[in-house]
Amino acid sequence: MGRDLQLRVATPEDFEWIHELRHRVYAAELGQHPPNPAGRLRDGLDDGGNVYLVAARGPARIGFVSLTPPWSGRYALDKYLTRDELPLLTDDDPFEVRILTVEPRWRATAAAPLLMYAALRWIAARGGRRVVAMGRAELLDMYLAVGLCPVGRTVHSGAVTFEVLTGEVIELTRRARERYGAALERLRSAVDWRLDMAFAPRPDGCEHGGASFTAIGTDFRTLHRREQVVAADVLDAWFPPAPGVRAALAEDPAWAARTSPPSGAEGLLAEIATARALPMETLAVGAGSSDLIFRAFGQWLTPGSRVLLTDPCYGEYAHVTERVIGCRVDRFRLRREDGWRIDPDRLSAAVGSGRYDLVVVVNPNNPTGRHAPAAELRSAIAAAPAGTRWWIDEAYLGYVDLAESLAELAATDPRVIVCTSLSKMYALSGLRAAYLVAEPSTAAELRRRTPPWPVSLPAQLAAVAALRDPEHYRDRWRRTHELRRQLATALAGSDENLAVEESVANFLTVTLPPDGPSAAELVAECRRHDVYLRDLSPLSPRYQGRTVRIAVRDTAENARIVAAWGAALEALRSGLRSGQASRVETPAAVGSV
Repeated sequence: MGRDLQLRVATPEDFEWIHELRHRVYAAELGQHPPNPAGRLRDGLDDGGNVYLVAARGPARIGFVSLTPPWSGRYALDKYLTRDELPLLTDDDPFEVRILTVEPRWRATAAAPLLMYAALRWIAARGGRRVVAMGRAELLDMYLAVGLCPVGRTVHSGAVTFEVLTGEVIELTRRARERYGAALERLRSAVDWRLDMAFAPRPDGCEHGGASFTAIGTDFRTLHRREQVVAADVLDAWFPPAPGVRAALAEDPAWAARTSPPSGAEGLLAEIATARALPMETLAVGAGSSDLIFRAFGQWLTPGSRVLLTDPCYGEYAHVTERVIGCRVDRFRLRREDGWRIDPDRLSAAVGSGRYDLVVVVNPNNPTGRHAPAAELRSAIAAAPAGTRWWIDEAYLGYVDLAESLAELAATDPRVIVCTSLSKMYALSGLRAAYLVAEPSTAAELRRRTPPWPVSLPAQLAAVAALRDPEHYRDRWRRTHELRRQLATALAGSDENLAVEESVANFLTVTLPPDGPSAAELVAECRRHDVYLRDLSPLSPRYQGRTVRIAVRDTAENARIVAAWGAALEALRSGLRSGQASRVETPAAVGSV
């Protein structure tokens, strides 16, 4: 089809053609709708509900697909089935894919498959986990081939019969990669991809922060770039570690590099036990919290396990439980209108059925930045069934109050595990050290499954020194709150249409208005200024593709963030005003998928 096949979000200038093509296909050709004198076909979801992706070649528009996100509040399927008849519309926050349509002369080309793939990538980039669609019955084999499954509901509309179809985004993405990966790679070089997400997902399927290191150079040959890049896309501390940490690392770095550490990190375990007033036998250490998550969950969970995660939630948990282990994962939805707060009564009701093997609570939550009081969580845990295990992630608790930890409960209650990273709060992200607290037999089993030397000698030296200087870190945590407030004030003052939400930790979030650029576009534009921020869209549809997380940096770097944000917004709004498209890196009348 040539390198000029363009995929983009529809512009206002496209809608006249979209409505005219819909009438030609679904009224005149298929008889789904009666023809009308205007020769145009549209519906109520076109007014703020639908998003259209368009394929074009030069000035010629080739085809389109429509997407209805869950935050629109309604679906096209609502016209045909009640929510009782189709509960997945309520339970699973699906994205509806609709009216995939291609001009007659282009139906034998790759236009339709590319539009379907673009729809899948758009949904995944906004945290979508399930797709729902109506597919023409005579094209059912095509839909089954891409991984969609009938739900047992048939819909009749005019002369056309549709099957209601659904599929999980993870499975549809896997199917696309395994069955059509080679073809997609060939097409990739022939497509002018003007959508605000990458053409292909990450190889591991997990969205991490840390893109800023690609600007510094992952081959470590251009480390001087670190002075030019503002790395606000990861939640590393803006401050250096305590003086004792720097002294411990500087005293004899050659010895620390060549010497094997204590095999079981005995000294580090003893220091944690002293600093946190915990029995040493309740502790296990790892090379960062992700090490502990993978190790513990891999031991406890199977594909038959059922897990409850808050939504939004730190993305590693969904990755491990859904993609690595293959558990059945449900979401406990947090609501912006409730201030992202965990309602303990609602949580108790969700857990009370006893169907969950594991409940994960990140507290304070990343990425919402909200903290659930320890007393409320204790009550929810006490009321939960005996067979439900709780994993409490307290990576950012120092920014609130270490007295709010549930570690003491975890040391005695076999249902509770507390995981704490030493990386973020203690400015040790590059060294990787973390620990968990569990009752002695659980902790002992995890230690038995831990390989020797789980934490490097430099990391052990640094972590021990950090724990011995609590006053240094309390002062830095207090200063972090001041810097966060200043950054929030500056960003809010730059544009009254922004919704700036402070967290209790070392970051804040900013939500863009619905009629402006997407979070992905804003993040990409800020990178032109060497300022790296985190688009939260892939973590959850709760963010509607519009929320950016910004890590707190020092005064100078925060000023650069504010300046880059303002410049990026102006550039993007100018582009929208001029009609420029965004860029980040079939059978007859394909039908209503």
